[in-house]
Amino acid sequence: MIPRSTYVTAGRHEMHVTEWGDPSKPALVMWHGLARTGRDFDEAATALSDSYFVICPDTLGRGLSSWSAPGGGDYSYATFGATALAVLDHYGIGELRWIGTSMGGLLGVTLAAGALKDRITHLVINDIGPDIPEAGTGRIASYVGNPPVYDTVAELEAWLRSNYAPFGRNSEAFWRRMADTSTRRTDAGKVTVHYDPLIVTQFTLHKGDLDVWDKYDAVTAKTLLLRGETSDVLSAATAETMTTRGPKPRLVTMPDCGHAPTLTSAAEIEMLWDFLA
Repeated sequence: MIPRSTYVTAGRHEMHVTEWGDPSKPALVMWHGLARTGRDFDEAATALSDSYFVICPDTLGRGLSSWSAPGGGDYSYATFGATALAVLDHYGIGELRWIGTSMGGLLGVTLAAGALKDRITHLVINDIGPDIPEAGTGRIASYVGNPPVYDTVAELEAWLRSNYAPFGRNSEAFWRRMADTSTRRTDAGKVTVHYDPLIVTQFTLHKGDLDVWDKYDAVTAKTLLLRGETSDVLSAATAETMTTRGPKPRLVTMPDCGHAPTLTSAAEIEMLWDFLA
């Protein structure tokens, strides 16, 4: 199935959304991680669009969505949540299912405990917890705040493959698409990653967004928790604690990867099928 590209006005921002499938079918939102885009979900969205209307937004400051006002103050879960609501309103969506990777998972928790508490029926939290170890945030902040600049897309693709090696084994087509959808030209004609470097202010201006046990405990949606076997963002201990609190999700540990599982394999997609149904 060929995806469609849509732009949605969300207050003073413009959100880019990749959409899949028939809008009359049940809605499924797939929200990506900190420095990624909605195109990361192409494989899963293609498969799941047989039964769902799948929408994959680019978060503010990423992909083709607009950037924050100077200073990065808009890169908060409060603003992300407001733009998510605007996207849902654009499509007239009531109830929905939510799959969130990393940042997208915590945003899902925040909304499932608050503005969308009675609307998110199924929640998949992919490799993130209500608090994040400093080792994980430090590693991510070190590259997000200092994006690479190269002469060629081939060089940037090599960096992406190395930097995101914790994603585990993925197809050549996955990595090439990642390069295609993660690249932008600078004013000097060089190539760099397709996000605003100020998204790193998530770790400084909005630290409270990353400590959400109170919100997690308020989630009542049917929930599935995924963890990469060697993840440095969701520890095994935190994942086990999550199974005893809040929505008490089933925990599935994904072998041969760290932060975060890409949800591209046939086995991963079948697992999502079974849970969402």
